[in-house]
Amino acid sequence: MAAHKLTGRAVIALMHGLALLPLPLLRGLGSLLGKILFKTAKPRREIALTNLRLCFPELDEATREQWAQQTFIYFCQTWLDRSWLWTSKPEKINKRLRLTGALQELDNPSPMILLAPHFYGLDAAGVAMALGSTRTAVSIYTKQPNPVLDAWIKERRARFGEVLLFNRAEGLRPIIKALRAGGGLFLLPDMNFGERESIFVPFFGIQAATVSSLSRFAEMGHARVVPLLSRVTKNGYEIELLPHWQDFPTDDVVHDTTRMSQEVEAWIRTMPTQYFWVHKRFKSRPPGEPPIY
Repeated sequence: MAAHKLTGRAVIALMHGLALLPLPLLRGLGSLLGKILFKTAKPRREIALTNLRLCFPELDEATREQWAQQTFIYFCQTWLDRSWLWTSKPEKINKRLRLTGALQELDNPSPMILLAPHFYGLDAAGVAMALGSTRTAVSIYTKQPNPVLDAWIKERRARFGEVLLFNRAEGLRPIIKALRAGGGLFLLPDMNFGERESIFVPFFGIQAATVSSLSRFAEMGHARVVPLLSRVTKNGYEIELLPHWQDFPTDDVVHDTTRMSQEVEAWIRTMPTQYFWVHKRFKSRPPGEPPIY
């Protein structure tokens, strides 16, 4: 426990110190760390390259290597950016975040699901929504192994506006209740959570285990689905809201989940190096198919 406290306090102090650096310097440091990590973290590098080979077979290997290195750079840059996102004053943060797109969706008081794919700017998107909306933000939270960091991160993510963080172990009931009360649920359903919670639908032409929670939450919460895309820019982040989906959900969960997967794929193609390729997206395979990684 003492080791957890020491490590947690050291990381918190580091984040407060990093937040004082000018953004260009912080991004430069992230670029350097990303290049080092790309060279040294061989297992994750191979995962990213495997994903890119599967999803972009038309590219030559040199281009895929460039993309993979850039995704490691974005990984490190956005991790360092959490320092000022989690500790700086709103005035400083607002200068670095640009909220664009279908902002009229924020004026609609009905329940809303923010479909947020795993682009590296996710934390910036959460802060931008907290600062730009009076709606209660609802999110599903994964507990951190270090209790000191776990408590600090929860407090930092909830410091603007009204934020409800639910652990996965708490089940669906409190999430649906908060959603029906008019909350905005951040949902990140484009990762591989195993076959038990998933169905197989195409993702870049490959059958991928995909959770069907978007369709189910939309139905149970009587909620609109509003895509939320985050893009790293030179001066910070651009956070874009898209108009809510029409004719969603349907009575066909497979159709709905396939639609979500296709939409996420289309968004990735607009900024392919900013997606979380270091994740084993194709780890779970349909019966009879060999492992990919």
